Amino acid sequence: MTDTHPDTATCIHPASERFLRDAGIALPIIGGPMYPCSNPELVAAVSAAGALGVVQPISLTYVHGYAFREGLRYIRSLTDKPIGMNALIEQSSKRYHQRMVQWIDIALEEGVRFFITSLGKPDWVVERVHAAGGMVYHDVTERKWADKAMAADVDGFIAVNNRAGGHAGRYTPQALLEELQDYGLPVICAGGISTPEEFRQALDMGYAGVQMGTRFIASDECNAPQKYKEAIVGAHATDVVLSERVSGTPVSLIRTPYVDRLALRASRFEKWMLRGRRRKYLMRTLYMLRSLWKLKQAVLDKSGAHDYWQAGKSVEGIDAIEPVNEIIARFARALQGACQ
Repeated sequence: MTDTHPDTATCIHPASERFLRDAGIALPIIGGPMYPCSNPELVAAVSAAGALGVVQPISLTYVHGYAFREGLRYIRSLTDKPIGMNALIEQSSKRYHQRMVQWIDIALEEGVRFFITSLGKPDWVVERVHAAGGMVYHDVTERKWADKAMAADVDGFIAVNNRAGGHAGRYTPQALLEELQDYGLPVICAGGISTPEEFRQALDMGYAGVQMGTRFIASDECNAPQKYKEAIVGAHATDVVLSERVSGTPVSLIRTPYVDRLALRASRFEKWMLRGRRRKYLMRTLYMLRSLWKLKQAVLDKSGAHDYWQAGKSVEGIDAIEPVNEIIARFARALQGACQ
């Protein structure tokens, strides 16, 4: 792959400067880590175009079949630009925690210096990453999680709003930014961004950058089935629904006949399990084991027969499947225009 960078040197949005330094990138855009859609070629393409591609380790290993270190080195063979890593750190099991610790240590050994933590207390990740000179941004959906992340000394927030794919929040982008601005850390808008106009609006609102996932699924470099990509292109925001039965917390999916059969709401028994302090971990593990397999099948079956497709409400602005560098080039031009 040849690295292709839009000319962005002439304009850097002031609100983005700290984030750009933290990530070592040219454009305030993160290619959101996605299970199962973050294949190595997609991660590399996002970074090569001047943004930040982020590795999702379960996707890299379980879905795409790489040993973690070898997968990182393969991405490095495609681009020498910075990449990040996503660490899902909820303590679902001792074995999973040990594996995540190993993955973070390997990533640091391989030169990764930007980490996005999700679904847990990030203090131990921050300690490891800061010791190596890296940065940690934490996923937050509301202020109480930001308070806990601040106590762990994180460097920034990924503000997951109610338009996001994957695990969506409950606040609008504006309301969530208002919840987080007074901490004085960079805040990244995650959810609802698929067009240059939305990108500029987020920056003008006060966000330091944006994180996009759904927009990059509908790209040439993503190896999701063609039917999945076409479903994103053809969907409207009203076609995206929230399911409680993927992980125990709301997850955004494109509504399909299969999703309707699965049902969106947890059963009375499942809700009872999720309310228990210890039971909830068992229930979430059962959800995740089922969903990991189903989502993996949805990506690996190129016929598109498994219509179990995650996406955010940003589908509204996606009308074509395109190369990553062309998508990002349009956003770079919007950034330049915003600073003129």
